[in-house]
Amino acid sequence: MPTPSSTKRVKGVQIYRPIVYGNIATPITKENRTSNLPPEHTHRWTVSVKGVYDEDISYFVKRVQFKLHETYTNATRTLDAPPFEVSETGWGEFDIHIKIFFRTESGEKPLQLYHHLTLHPFGPDKEIAKEQNRPVHAYQYEEILFNEPTEAMYEVLTSNKAPELAPKRTGKIMYAQDTEGEEEDRLAEAIKQVQELKEETRKKLIDKEKALAEMKAATGKYPKS
Repeated sequence: MPTPSSTKRVKGVQIYRPIVYGNIATPITKENRTSNLPPEHTHRWTVSVKGVYDEDISYFVKRVQFKLHETYTNATRTLDAPPFEVSETGWGEFDIHIKIFFRTESGEKPLQLYHHLTLHPFGPDKEIAKEQNRPVHAYQYEEILFNEPTEAMYEVLTSNKAPELAPKRTGKIMYAQDTEGEEEDRLAEAIKQVQELKEETRKKLIDKEKALAEMKAATGKYPKS
């Protein structure tokens, strides 16, 4: 049982710790396909929760639980020690429910996240990436905020400082198509790709709305979806 002093909160203090979560996916080709794989499986993939620079996060993370699609055997996978990751093969994309449990002395509730398993290349060079069978990296940056942590957790966090980072970027999407270069270079390129994707999507929506408006003007009603 925790002592009263260990559960006492440090008033007016906020400490954040950065993580990334997401997946890497590699196409299964004739050259790397093994005999035990189902014929319909097209990719090998790994979903993970880790430090931004692959540093150990187990000093404040006690357990990570991944809930996969129900078609997988033992769909709920629980990891009590790093690396906090699950590797599988498959053919389809789906949402993965991730639950992060913190050390008992933190007194914090588990953090729940969702990640869409991404198997196929995206971005302006997606066709080239597909032709070259490049691995797909889809990770999201998150900052975990410990607001007025317990005295015991404050000691844990301040004794294990995270690497110095750029200004806070809570919730930014960090997507990359390759693993070369420094972390900041990858992040800058990822942000650029996200902006390009947003612009491409915006243009498609404008074109669709225009086509629907023209059809309504010609027929007097919108087509059924």
